[in-house]
Amino acid sequence: MTSGLLSREEMDRRMDAHFGFEVRDDVEGVLATLSHDVEHDIVGWPTGPTHGRDATRGFYEALFQDLSDGRITTLRRLYGENFLVDDSLWEGFAPGQPFGVSGDGRPLKFRLLHVIEFAESGDIARENVWVDLAAILQQLPQH
Repeated sequence: MTSGLLSREEMDRRMDAHFGFEVRDDVEGVLATLSHDVEHDIVGWPTGPTHGRDATRGFYEALFQDLSDGRITTLRRLYGENFLVDDSLWEGFAPGQPFGVSGDGRPLKFRLLHVIEFAESGDIARENVWVDLAAILQQLPQH
């Protein structure tokens, strides 16, 4: 890291660590990758954007009840000065109600698009996520 800018390798390392905590359902680990004043915005999530680790906790607690045995495959990353755009595929199971849809334990896979801004410290200062809800609705049709 030079003059406050993170290298691509450092951004990859930090994003991969964040995803690693997510696939292990480790709320504390995920929160530790975020800055204390993080802006956390899951587009379409009922609360809208939240600010700070404490406000973000509820999203991850709900997510880890709704999705299980997940794995994330990064398809492509684009980089800028202390930000990256990550296009990934999530695969696992839906025992709860992911994004308001009853999963009934069925298998599920969907694309995610993250726009991540990093603080000079390397923590995630802003996490903005779009979820392929159409794919979720196709795989988890309601009765």
